[in-house]
Amino acid sequence: MNLRLPASHAFLRLRFSPFDVVWAGLSPFAALYLRNALVLSEDSVLPAGAFCAVSLFASLVACAIFRLHIGIPRYFSFHDAVDLAKAVVFAELVTCVALFTLNRLDGVPRSTPIIHALLLWAGLVYARGVIIVANKGHIFAASNRTAARENVILIGLNDFAVFFTNFLRAAAQDTKRVIAVLDADTRRIGRAVNGVGVLGTPAHLDAIIEEFATHGVQTHRVAVAGAPEMLSDKERCEVHRVCTERGLDLIFLNDSFGLSVAPTGAELATAPLHRSDLPPEPERSNYFGAKRLVDVFGSLGLIVAVAPLCLIAALLTRLFVGAPISFWQQRLGLDGRSFDLYKFRTLRPPFDRLGHKLPDADRLSIVGRLMRATRLDEVPQLVNVLIGDMSLVGPRPLLPQDQPENPVRRLSVRPGITGWAQVNGGARLTPEEKDALDRWYIQNASPWLDFRIMGLTALRMLRGDRRNEEVLAHARTALAPAVMTELDPAIAEMGAATVLQSD
Repeated sequence: MNLRLPASHAFLRLRFSPFDVVWAGLSPFAALYLRNALVLSEDSVLPAGAFCAVSLFASLVACAIFRLHIGIPRYFSFHDAVDLAKAVVFAELVTCVALFTLNRLDGVPRSTPIIHALLLWAGLVYARGVIIVANKGHIFAASNRTAARENVILIGLNDFAVFFTNFLRAAAQDTKRVIAVLDADTRRIGRAVNGVGVLGTPAHLDAIIEEFATHGVQTHRVAVAGAPEMLSDKERCEVHRVCTERGLDLIFLNDSFGLSVAPTGAELATAPLHRSDLPPEPERSNYFGAKRLVDVFGSLGLIVAVAPLCLIAALLTRLFVGAPISFWQQRLGLDGRSFDLYKFRTLRPPFDRLGHKLPDADRLSIVGRLMRATRLDEVPQLVNVLIGDMSLVGPRPLLPQDQPENPVRRLSVRPGITGWAQVNGGARLTPEEKDALDRWYIQNASPWLDFRIMGLTALRMLRGDRRNEEVLAHARTALAPAVMTELDPAIAEMGAATVLQSD
């Protein structure tokens, strides 16, 4: 799967290929001609003209929605061909619905939309094939739906860079991937090569690494698609500075092409924990055996109930924050497996179209504050619950770098949209205090406790975060013997005796 772009670099450009526009206008005439429907008579001119005009408009809308402009024709791939097919089907559906509503497709043979769809898709694909042959390119049709272990940012967009991305997919399989391309030509920013976005210039390297880190994606290497001389002195100094400060490996493909399959250098900080890497599962409540069934039916009911609120939130986000309306981060869930956690966006992009950083005070709008205060931005996580990444109630999922020193206990259960720590202090708690409350919940979870937490969550949305010192002290006391058991059984017995005496 292609890695989604951070929200700060995802923007909409209404740009069309001249050929796409011309073919979108000519293809409906060609479809009518093939069906012998384009007859210049008083009864047929109006329906045929309406069909051609609506088809042209729907095709341009589809091109904009499916962002067909970001693909560089010279590097056309199977992924791009599928996107073209989606856009064509969408355009035909819009055309048929609009014309059926207006005149029930009178004067237009029923097979004309199908012929038009085939002509439109074939013409768009053929045009890109001609460009590939003219530039001696090639079609790369391999799927990239893999979860990479090591992430590489590639500097320079040329034939060498395209070959390198294809090489990693074929040779490294699921151990390495290119997550971004940087190029000095600003006209290419916002476009994509083989599904990898061109996010900025080499001068933006530090900001883009930081932005990916915000989304839970760690950068491990920077590769320059050529020799050091392909960068200007200023760019070369900036790239060296960023890699040195962040401890990243910097390679020049002209001198040393390819990377070893096994990761080298510093340990990958964000590598997920797998079942074989985890110590024996800690003690937890038996309720977790049946909790998944509760989550499925609960999330379905809540999705139906809050659907109108979701539509309002999506509209407000689009109007006051911008596109895209969703925000994602890679978090660690059950057994240390990473997943994409979704939220409605509350912050405007940190960079403008030219890559200039915006003041933090200008990024949070009134709508963003309202959505954060009411926790409406968390609603998309109901989808995470439905597909099994999360639970309605449980420890909140953390970024890889925010995990406690011993994350095994919290990673033994599915993370939750809300939890015991969130309703007893939330943002007012330290990471250690949150971990203590989460550990207590894992040992004492029950249907009644989940119901209580969901009720307290609704109350918290109205009054805000408040520390509950009594609950926090109880969690610390109850967990003290278990924590000491991990250190020394003899000490644990002494600690348990002390707790009993104090009671």
